[in-house]
Amino acid sequence: MATTKAVKVRHVPQRTCVGCRQTLEKRNLIRLVRTSEGVKVDLTGKLNGRGAYLHDQRSCWEKGLRGALSAALKNEISAADLNGLRQYMGTLPSTGPNPAEESSSGLL
Repeated sequence: MATTKAVKVRHVPQRTCVGCRQTLEKRNLIRLVRTSEGVKVDLTGKLNGRGAYLHDQRSCWEKGLRGALSAALKNEISAADLNGLRQYMGTLPSTGPNPAEESSSGLL
């Protein structure tokens, strides 16, 4: 009689983009963190502070910076921080598939 060996499945953390509200793997999103110095982009994902996540596309950042990000961080974003985040947003791709539409554009 053959015995089957149990395969251990590794847990992959899931996070929600505050711009489009799509849930993805944590490593596929950019973390923003509220620190005592202000709001910063956390590329390591390890800074202390309250965090929120956004896709790496301008459309999600535009939606997030309109208010969803400040709500997720439970703090108003200062004008200086907002300016810095907009500068970072300028480095992101402006085109490409909309993440919210990717899941709904399957074939029938």
